[in-house]
Amino acid sequence: MTDRRIGSVVIVGGGTAGWMTAAALARFVGGEQTTVTLIESDDIGTVGVGEATIPTIQQFNRLLGIDEDDFVRATKGTFKLGIEFVDWGRVGERYFHPFGSYGVDINGLDFHQIHAKFGHGVGAPLADFSLPTVAARDGRFDRAGEPRSPLGRIDYAYHFDAGLYARYLRGYAEAHGAIRHEGRITGVARDGENGHVASVTLADGREVAGELFIDCSGFRSLLLGETLGVPFDDWSTWLPCDRAVAMPSTGEASLAPFTRATARVAGWQWRIPLQHRTGNGLVYSSAFIDASAATDLLVANLAGDPLGEPRHLSFRAGRRVRPWERNVVAIGLAAGFLEPLESTSIHLIQSGIAKLLALFPDRRFLDVERNEYNRLVGAAYDGVRDFIILHYHATARDDSPFWNHVRTMAVPDSLQRKIELFRAKGRVFRYDDELFSITSWVAVLLGQGIAPSDYDPVVDALDAARVPDALRAMASDIARIAAAMPRQTDFIGRHCKAV
Repeated sequence: MTDRRIGSVVIVGGGTAGWMTAAALARFVGGEQTTVTLIESDDIGTVGVGEATIPTIQQFNRLLGIDEDDFVRATKGTFKLGIEFVDWGRVGERYFHPFGSYGVDINGLDFHQIHAKFGHGVGAPLADFSLPTVAARDGRFDRAGEPRSPLGRIDYAYHFDAGLYARYLRGYAEAHGAIRHEGRITGVARDGENGHVASVTLADGREVAGELFIDCSGFRSLLLGETLGVPFDDWSTWLPCDRAVAMPSTGEASLAPFTRATARVAGWQWRIPLQHRTGNGLVYSSAFIDASAATDLLVANLAGDPLGEPRHLSFRAGRRVRPWERNVVAIGLAAGFLEPLESTSIHLIQSGIAKLLALFPDRRFLDVERNEYNRLVGAAYDGVRDFIILHYHATARDDSPFWNHVRTMAVPDSLQRKIELFRAKGRVFRYDDELFSITSWVAVLLGQGIAPSDYDPVVDALDAARVPDALRAMASDIARIAAAMPRQTDFIGRHCKAV
């Protein structure tokens, strides 16, 4: 029987995307039959996609067998229960997008529907039925919550230094057999018969050949975009922010277990607490504010004293129309970019890796596998796109040209349907295994000021004499469980404090 196994995988580019890919492929694909090689240049800086994540990263780390405390300690990380949004719906308002769920569903009805009918009489807002929200208010965190209680399950993610995470994964990948080549790529050779990428040439003349190439070259998209010419689908019509300026500042004594996103005059500012510093940055639209004014705005609103000079980035929101072309698969920024408003950059890397492993090719590079990968990855990007657009479009702000623009712009039909269904009776439907849960959509829709005019009429079948008492008990249990948690600063001090 013919051996069709891929014998060599070449990853072009390091950083978070490159080393996450190398770690996973070295662990699950590499070995005597398949080599995993990564090429990166110390002369080419990495963008450092995201210091904040969502809970799916737990699955990636567990799959690799990574010890959580060791990982958090090595990356100087903290834990994250959700995102606080400030000034998005209206100036002066804030809301929390939590991980996990609200309350407990009854008779298959989403909890927010039950709360829509009974919450006012109970006197507890929907946020009081979210353990991550209640814990985050007081800076508390625990991994377990109260495992035996359905109300005590807690979901979480991490904040970490992206450069340290890449370094951590490099050590893991190399320990599992991955080979690193230092060098800048100056040439790409293609097979004359099938058009596949055959090899890359480094500045010192070395040639690295491969059968499967993973493009982790960042915004440049060296192999997929430049070499194979796969078009880029530009989403700046809906997502006009195209610049960012980042600057770390001194850390805080009390580590908040959440990311903060504060809306500004022409974009928004992030605040990410790490053990050794605070990450800050301003994402903005260059059509509405220039780089100098954006930098001044960021510096004026730093969480502490600055630690270094501002770092400027340019980008376009969108994705390559086919992330897998011929024998090249793009992962990370080479495949597409969506601003870090919901901390999805690392998730989309992870998602691309997982789907590649599920559809890993042999030397035939079957169209059916490639097409399915492109469909799945495209749907993942499209779903995140709509969720991020929602934050801009669903606003009452009219205090600047930027907010007037995004508030009044047309949005994709897929998003408009979701908004209209929720506005009518609070219904949320998820499609194509999309990333964000019903809880996520409800948190942002309500937080941005879209209130349903009615609730699902099936709720009327519930026992109106018993439900209010059940809701009061839920809120009381959540408050009790949260109060018993340690503050995040103390939790990290006991389990995973960086040296």
